[in-house]
Amino acid sequence: MAWTKILVRAANWVGDAVLSLPALRAIRERNPEAHIAVLARPWVAGLYCREQCCDERITAPRTWSGRLRLARALRQRRFDAAILLPNSFEAALVARLAGIRERIGYNRDGRGFLLTAAIPPPQPGDIPRHESLYYLEMLRRAGIIPELPPPAPILLDGIEEARRVGRERFEAMGFRQPVIGISPGAENSRAKQWPPERFVEAATLLATSLGAAAAVFGSPSEQTLGRQVAEQIRRNGCRVLNLAGETTLEQFVEMAAACRVFLSNDSGAMHVASALGVPTVAVFGPTDWIATAPAGPLARIVRQPVECSPCMLRDCPIDHRCMTAVAAEQVAQAALELVK
Repeated sequence: MAWTKILVRAANWVGDAVLSLPALRAIRERNPEAHIAVLARPWVAGLYCREQCCDERITAPRTWSGRLRLARALRQRRFDAAILLPNSFEAALVARLAGIRERIGYNRDGRGFLLTAAIPPPQPGDIPRHESLYYLEMLRRAGIIPELPPPAPILLDGIEEARRVGRERFEAMGFRQPVIGISPGAENSRAKQWPPERFVEAATLLATSLGAAAAVFGSPSEQTLGRQVAEQIRRNGCRVLNLAGETTLEQFVEMAAACRVFLSNDSGAMHVASALGVPTVAVFGPTDWIATAPAGPLARIVRQPVECSPCMLRDCPIDHRCMTAVAAEQVAQAALELVK
């Protein structure tokens, strides 16, 4: 495959985008001289700002009128191939309207007729369960890579530079001591959220043990949750910075990189922190702790096995036992073990 211009449609969510990085890097490895443009949702695009396998970032419009304009602009640029990491019909339609000669993606969401290589998705048991392999398997089935690579940690590019900038940001805000990162939310799923008061307890225990402050992160929709968690940590006598809804993804990457340890649910923030090499403790309950496990080198999952987990539900129909069974002391102890 002699491609000189490749469009890669990025995964639609931050966590998935992190897990798809090995696939993007494999595309670069097989096409070292090609110009690779990543087309990404606005809330994902910042993840690629330091990625060496990405030559260009294009922000995907949210409206159909914007998508039609984008398709016309892409048509003029004459990309050789479009590799579609998400399963959406819209991703394939934009690539088809852009006139891109080769369009590769999984045959899902009724979009097979829009693809030149409609790849059959793997069935349960075909490949190991971790979702990073889902994207790599598409490349293997398309003939882009010869085989699945051996398991390896996923790390972002430019970590040291991100950490330096993040430390400068914290210092500018008056925080010079170690910082514990906390992300108590989970987009689109209440069932994945460990009780906020447990995050407060665990953060307080860690701050006391490490002589640290805390920084609470979250999306704009999690501002109220972030404020509540930060206020309770402050009442416990710890210094705390509430940044929920106050950072771009690029800024979050930089400040998370500067954290001494990071506490999270199964979320995009968890995957980013882990991929920055930050000691990361994630509380899992209703989701598959194998399929979506953080893939960084210093990550620990804390969970309590219950008979109904993983249910994959967004709202628990009973008593949320999978999450309430996890004690703050367990999470704090796991974090201290990683730090030490």
